[in-house]
Amino acid sequence: MSELINNREYRQKILKELIGELHKGKTVDEVKPRFEKLIKGIDVKEITQMEQALIMEGMPVEEIQKLCDVHASVFKGSIEEIHRPEKPENTPGHPVYILKLENKEIKKLIDDKIMSHLEELKGQDNSKNIEKIIKDFQSLREVDKHYSRKENLLFPYLEKYNMTAPAKVMWGVDDEIRYIIREVIDDLVNYNGGRDNLLDKINKTINSVNEMIFKEENILFPMALETLSEDEWLKIQEESDEIGYTLINVKGKWTPNRINTGEKVKEEEKESYNGYIKFNTGVLSKEEINAMLNTLPLDITFVDKNGIVKYFSQGKERIFARTKSVIGREVRNCHPPASVHIVEQIIKDLKGGKKEYEDFWINMGDKYVLIRYFAVKDEKGEFLGIMEVTQNIKPIQKITGEKRLMSN
Repeated sequence: MSELINNREYRQKILKELIGELHKGKTVDEVKPRFEKLIKGIDVKEITQMEQALIMEGMPVEEIQKLCDVHASVFKGSIEEIHRPEKPENTPGHPVYILKLENKEIKKLIDDKIMSHLEELKGQDNSKNIEKIIKDFQSLREVDKHYSRKENLLFPYLEKYNMTAPAKVMWGVDDEIRYIIREVIDDLVNYNGGRDNLLDKINKTINSVNEMIFKEENILFPMALETLSEDEWLKIQEESDEIGYTLINVKGKWTPNRINTGEKVKEEEKESYNGYIKFNTGVLSKEEINAMLNTLPLDITFVDKNGIVKYFSQGKERIFARTKSVIGREVRNCHPPASVHIVEQIIKDLKGGKKEYEDFWINMGDKYVLIRYFAVKDEKGEFLGIMEVTQNIKPIQKITGEKRLMSN
């Protein structure tokens, strides 16, 4: 056992050195031979555990992220197929089956359309060719739903098994891809020359998306399939429609081989609505409370005093994606690495009493979104948690004059 521990400590030491070399400017090809030697005879799970340990030691996620391209380069030639008696990822409707199907469509979009239209653009940068690439990248932008399901549904379960490093690293890369896709679309819409720079950015985007597909299918998905239970995959499936899908229409549902949960779920729902709750100013049933909160024209999320997400409303017009898997999760892990410091500062200010609330407002397509964070306290002034209230205030901004009569 001590030999195993020593070997793991040695590998972790080398991994840290490799990341340091990448930070200093060495290329993937330069560190690849040493990395190949390091991982010989170990599986993906141990590599992610080593990365997790480095993050726990205080190494920034961004530094670990630099190792992603080395992973992809090495694993293309070294990851063997993981043999299982049954492969749920090959069963239509399974969350991994759907994720892989989306990847297939993303690859098809890139290979059949974007690359073809890119050649046309290289030949002539007229408005017709620009318009083709704009449409292609507007379709590619749909990859956001694929990434959102991964981040909001799959990552929470990996965190449950203390596999936070892969989630943090991959979420950071996802955000980089989202950003560069938006940049390419903006550059295309406002194109006024500089074709070579535009072509370089488009190629960089395509390479990043292709690399992410490889990392998902050869690193993330095998690791998740080896770790998550059927019940957990079932919950991921149940929540997926909330976010939506990328370039595909999902038909049919996956059913685990060993369970039939229909009656159990119905019974749990029935029990959850029994009884009434007494408030200072009235009495309501759980069903009434739930319906009232979901009727409000805004989104509400509550995080308790320990930073754990405990509740969110489910109104008809949602602004930000929320899935039930977020319940019980640390709020810090519900945000991309680049914005965690903002979340932590809000918690510190509201919990410490420096502020009673914090407001933000942003443009989101045709919406003007007001995001408010309130310190929630009991009658004695004791801090209970933080409530986030999000609302599209654009319709409210248009209100002028008075309205004293009912609409027809």
